[in-house]
Amino acid sequence: MNQKRSTVVHIVGPLPNGTLIPCFPQSQHYHMKCLVIVRFKASISPSLAKWCVVLAASFYIFVQHQADNTFRMVLNSFKWTIYPKMKILSAFTHPHLHSFLSPWMPFSFMFSVFLCPVSSPVDLLIMQALCWVHDDLNQVDLSSYVLKVCGQEEVLQNKHSLGSHEYVQNCRKWETEIKLQLLFLSTMRRDLARTAEDDISPIVLEKYLGLVERPFKESSTQYKTVDNVVQSVKNLCCALDEVETPAISDAIKKLKRSVNLPRTRSPEVSIYSNLSFLFFSFEKYYLMCALTHNNRNLFKPVQSKKVGTYKSFFYHIKWDELINFPISVALLPLEAMLSLSLYGVLNQNANNSPDSNKQRKGPELLGKVSMPLFDFRRLSRADKQLLWDQRYYCRDYQHSLFADTEVRKVAVSWIESSSDDELADYLPQLVQAVKFECHLNNALVIFLLSRALGNVNIAHYLYCQFIKILNHYSFNNLDAVQDPAFGQRYDRILGVLLCLCGTGLRTELEKQTRLVQLLGALAEKVRQASSSTRQVSHGCLSVLTVIQVGEDLRQDMLALQMIRIMDRIWLQEGLDLRIVNFKCISTGKDKGMVELVPSSETLRKIQVENGVTGSFKDKPLAEWLRKYNPAEDEYEKASENFIYTCAGCCVATYILGICDRHNDNIMLRSTGHMFHIDFGKFLGHAQMIGSFKRDRAPFVLTSDMAYVINGGERPTSRFQLFVDLCSQAYNLIRKHSNLFLNLLSLMTQSGLPELTGVQDLKYVYDALQPQTTDAEATIFFTRLIESSLGSVATKFNFFIHNLAQLRFSGLPSNDEPILSFAPRTYTMKQDGRIRDASVFSFQKRYNPDKHYTYVIRILREGQNEPQFVFRTFDEFQELHNKLTILFPLWKLPGFPSKMVLGRTHIKDVASKRKVELSSYVHNLMRSSTEVTQCDIIYTFFHPIARDDKTEGVEGLSKTPDMPPVSPTTGRVEGEVKLSVSYRNSTLFIMVMHIKDLISNDGADPNPYVKTYLLPDPHKTSKRKTKIARKTRNPTFNEMLVYSGYSKETLKQRELQLSVLSAESLRENCYLGGITLSLKDFDLSRETVKWYKLTTVPYF
Repeated sequence: MNQKRSTVVHIVGPLPNGTLIPCFPQSQHYHMKCLVIVRFKASISPSLAKWCVVLAASFYIFVQHQADNTFRMVLNSFKWTIYPKMKILSAFTHPHLHSFLSPWMPFSFMFSVFLCPVSSPVDLLIMQALCWVHDDLNQVDLSSYVLKVCGQEEVLQNKHSLGSHEYVQNCRKWETEIKLQLLFLSTMRRDLARTAEDDISPIVLEKYLGLVERPFKESSTQYKTVDNVVQSVKNLCCALDEVETPAISDAIKKLKRSVNLPRTRSPEVSIYSNLSFLFFSFEKYYLMCALTHNNRNLFKPVQSKKVGTYKSFFYHIKWDELINFPISVALLPLEAMLSLSLYGVLNQNANNSPDSNKQRKGPELLGKVSMPLFDFRRLSRADKQLLWDQRYYCRDYQHSLFADTEVRKVAVSWIESSSDDELADYLPQLVQAVKFECHLNNALVIFLLSRALGNVNIAHYLYCQFIKILNHYSFNNLDAVQDPAFGQRYDRILGVLLCLCGTGLRTELEKQTRLVQLLGALAEKVRQASSSTRQVSHGCLSVLTVIQVGEDLRQDMLALQMIRIMDRIWLQEGLDLRIVNFKCISTGKDKGMVELVPSSETLRKIQVENGVTGSFKDKPLAEWLRKYNPAEDEYEKASENFIYTCAGCCVATYILGICDRHNDNIMLRSTGHMFHIDFGKFLGHAQMIGSFKRDRAPFVLTSDMAYVINGGERPTSRFQLFVDLCSQAYNLIRKHSNLFLNLLSLMTQSGLPELTGVQDLKYVYDALQPQTTDAEATIFFTRLIESSLGSVATKFNFFIHNLAQLRFSGLPSNDEPILSFAPRTYTMKQDGRIRDASVFSFQKRYNPDKHYTYVIRILREGQNEPQFVFRTFDEFQELHNKLTILFPLWKLPGFPSKMVLGRTHIKDVASKRKVELSSYVHNLMRSSTEVTQCDIIYTFFHPIARDDKTEGVEGLSKTPDMPPVSPTTGRVEGEVKLSVSYRNSTLFIMVMHIKDLISNDGADPNPYVKTYLLPDPHKTSKRKTKIARKTRNPTFNEMLVYSGYSKETLKQRELQLSVLSAESLRENCYLGGITLSLKDFDLSRETVKWYKLTTVPYF
């Protein structure tokens, strides 16, 4: 399972005269795969020429760079491929290749494939390709060339590395070829680019906002008794955000008096937001006035007096009150904001309230507005220089640190160096950061718009982000700290974006908006339709995308974004956990689209193939992967993918606190890649059943997953690899703790229900443990793995979910197997009525792991000889679980408990279960007729292939007990992995893993580790680990600490490590040990190494 995988790049490139060239990187050894086009000579057979115009040869060449700057080529393999009626291309004949193959045939070179590291800059690849047709690259403008993804309108960015592009990452993940085309930049399609006509068109922000779907339509308040002139004036005032000057009020009063207009209806207060009008009836109103900076109060807000309304042209609230803030103006930060929040006090005696419960409520927030106190551009150059010179001094005084436009401008300049794919990962937070700017004309907005202008994907992502915010922006759920000004701000930026897009892209976005509306309406119809109609409608939807309605997907978007950023960090550090990244987008309030991952299935569907109790079995996942990967190398590759992706899922879901984890929102690809879906609960907000948390384990890691990881029931070194991957991935994310905490903190103002403040961020902070060392974090996460793997609650949670889904969908139809181990359903009419059934005995079997099967003796009417069938305890349990679905529990006998203290597959347990199962079968066959004659009973007792091998118990070929071969007495084998480090006068010995242990009796040992620092006549330096049960490949990850030792003292000591097996009825068994001289260690750095166990004197 080597992490270092070479990257194969195909470059197809038309150069002068249609040339297509190879690329040989300047290094010692390279393997290249080449495609050669062979032109037929005139002497070719006419019959062959009739069917084939061109013959292509695909072969591998070993290229060795010689000292004299020439290439020596060796043909490794050769494969002919016939392409009927293939058009002959004008191609470049490579001189070295020509001289090598010319004795055989004339040819033309078509394209090249070569290996390169993913860290290679894209412009370096272009330069290497161009070197074969240009003698002097100094005369070539490299910026005029681009590498385009074959089959897509996407180009790589020349100044960024190959591996930073999402296309390349996906190709490596799914092990597909990276196919690129070398093109002149001038030949690229520009259908969606701005045109000269766009450049001269006037910019009107509101002109293109009509294509944006809104949840509420704006309207003007209508009064039936008002004159048309008054209404026109009022409409003008509404367009100006309801600004009514005293002159307008006086003019309207004079107008009304002159025509004697009647009074209007009873007072109502209309609070205007960016999207809707909402009406309330309140008795009094007051303002909460606050001075804020960086969205935090500088001190306690000040409340105004409570006043009522008076009627003029509109309904007005008048305070005439001076609000004093207890702070000097000179002490206010430059970017201080004045925030005014309007509250209404409900009329306690109102009888016409639309909601009678409001009479018992307190004051209600009606609206909020914020404005800057100072002009942020007034800071002089001398002031800026002073702040810069004193920046280190300010760090010692936290109260002197403040947000500043210039600081954010510098931060934006740092972000400018990121690639477009990297920028796309952080767009949600950057869009949220716009709220903290004092003015729209700032570096962040200009940066986002400029990158959108240069990349269609960025423009589309930005458009979707603004639409998501505006569509979730309603009075009861403001998407921006409940301040309507932010909605207006995003509206203006969206207007600028649509102006900058140009006609081509704007037309595409308009089409997309209409399509999303149609798909959303269709999805809503499907959701409300009956099951039969729903199946027909589903065929109309895309097979690559799921349209969801009724769910808020913004939280899913955030969780998937965090996982994608984690994956990017792991890849940058050289750790490829093969994470499955799929896209999810919120297209409106409670609706959106989710990308489908092909060739994948939920764990529930995989597990219930083995019955409703499949979640309690260990083999379903392995058998499912084996079904889709029958060849041994294919299965090993799928298992490897499972190990890596499972490690990534465990780390990511733990850090993000992903909850509500049942087997319908964990999926598995046929290639072995595991991934999670549905992130409605995160940051530790667990799903509750009454007062109990549904998610009891730190993360989902079950025994059937461990079975795939280990390659069987017994722990192996593969599980140690899994633990190491988890620990490495966890520590890499911990190094970027501030990044994730900052990204999540920016989203606290986005209106997500489970991310509202510091208390939600605390979960992530505690999960990351940023203050601990890597070794301590490794130990911590190892304990989490043990806790998760040992949790019965996860499997029980899966089982309950299986039952719920089975009750919803019913039992299988007659043409489907009703029990997982039966090929089909059988009835009493087919097999004959059973007179008696009893558990006869039990036998030990290996398939390949040891287990016990129970022999059932069956007597049927009309048959003199009994039948014998063989069923396991799990199959009995599956029978009982299926019966509980059809019949109430009072009609069924009690089933024996599966819980066993200690080992399960031993003779004593089988003997006890034989008695319990015999009683269960006896009582079951004496139940009511509807139970004893049901199809499930007769399917269970029907002979299957494994039962038909013998006629009776006496003739059964018993599988002999074949325990593992016992080693020779006194033989020691195995290795131990240790981490040795020293700091603060303390020696740290971390016992990580042991592999390939053997014991004298051949049984799996119960290993633990004991250490001493020798010489130690009084045995005061003894340290030991916990005991690992029944394993030859234990994982400990425990720290043994020796404090108060100087380096000089340790250099005179030896570390003796012994591995022993804990035995309950006899003395502990010695399995091996090592003696390490500490003078051989460089204690200034950590040493991690595997050590061979030997026979050393046991201290």
